[in-house]
Amino acid sequence: MTKIIVVGGGAGGLELATKLGRKLGRKGKAEVTLVDRNRTHLWKPLLHEVATGAMDPGIDGLSYRSHAHNHGFVFQMGSLTHIDRDARTITLAPMLDDNGQPMLSERTLPYDILVLAIGSVSNDFGTQGVRDHCIFLDSPQQAERFHDELMNRFLQYGESEAVGDKVNIAIVGAGATGVELSAELYNAVEHLSAYGFKKLSRDCLRLTLVEAGPRILPALPERISGMAHKELRELGVDVRTNTMVVEATADGLKTKDDELIPATLMVWAAGIKAPNFLQDIAGLETNRINQLTVKPTLQTSRDDRIFVIGDCAHCLQENGKPVPPRAQSAHQMASLVYSNVLAWLDNKSLKTYVYKDHGSLVSLSRYSTVGSLMGNLMRGSMMVEGRIARTVYVSLYRMHQVALHGYTRTGLMMLVGRINRFLRPRLKLH
Repeated sequence: MTKIIVVGGGAGGLELATKLGRKLGRKGKAEVTLVDRNRTHLWKPLLHEVATGAMDPGIDGLSYRSHAHNHGFVFQMGSLTHIDRDARTITLAPMLDDNGQPMLSERTLPYDILVLAIGSVSNDFGTQGVRDHCIFLDSPQQAERFHDELMNRFLQYGESEAVGDKVNIAIVGAGATGVELSAELYNAVEHLSAYGFKKLSRDCLRLTLVEAGPRILPALPERISGMAHKELRELGVDVRTNTMVVEATADGLKTKDDELIPATLMVWAAGIKAPNFLQDIAGLETNRINQLTVKPTLQTSRDDRIFVIGDCAHCLQENGKPVPPRAQSAHQMASLVYSNVLAWLDNKSLKTYVYKDHGSLVSLSRYSTVGSLMGNLMRGSMMVEGRIARTVYVSLYRMHQVALHGYTRTGLMMLVGRINRFLRPRLKLH
């Protein structure tokens, strides 16, 4: 059978493997394999909720192996290290257990069609000290690390006798991740005060949001950015725009103006890049942030058997600008590659990708949601906020669930989720 491998089980990769498994794998028309370094899938836009404890990945995560069994594809756990385009194989690195002992040896998997959906990681731009002192939010493991550190800081604050002490947190990067995490932290503080954490209140938190550009949420219209800025200020966030960080230290962040922003817990959420190992992998064309250059069909510029979707794809629009790294982009790309793989197998012509901007929404936890809808699908954009915006924001995640499970099972999952929220604490405390 034709062997199709999808590397990366993020939003786009998992949706693509699911659809190919249902269409081809179940019917024995192709062997579909999904490769990911993790055991479970969690929608990346929700990692800020994992970081604050509002979401428990142990409960809300989706098992790749179970999902593969139910949808006609095979799951291989591992990390991509090499692509041999001549032999049409990929190599997965050896896997070690938690004690550093060998668990799985190096493996080589053959492919006829390869799809790379590896996503992106935070770009520290080579800033001194960031790797040593800041936490990134690129994976559930990193989000859980932040959560553990956060609980430790709150525990220290509760036991401290010093007058005027605060929990100092700094977030670099005022895009969606930085803004949503800022608001979610205040929500966490208010809930934790009801679970035995001494002295906790909104006043105990000193949160600084640092942005090098002139305004927060630069990808959104200026009016929406201004609304979010106002909301954060009212919560108590110290929003610093036009502030460039040049070094991270154990005491905080040093700015270009030689100011020290004190912080004991720091998050770096400024900019993205594709993982470093993709740079010139297998002789494929990449750009300065390691993204793989693709043709309008989403095939790599140097190998038609390799497709790329999501944040690791460098795809230019008609206006000459690259497709933005958003969940909606990955979803649209997955749908196109699904159609193109089927067309490839039937010896039909492939379709070209046209990015459709459906707008952007940013959740400020339970306090508010702001954004714009429809984007370039209509003249101008429709600004939304409040309950309407929150409903649409939640529906984006529901659309992802529908793509994976269908309408009936998604509806059942929503019902079970509501029951669970009544039966378990509002926040993960450990």
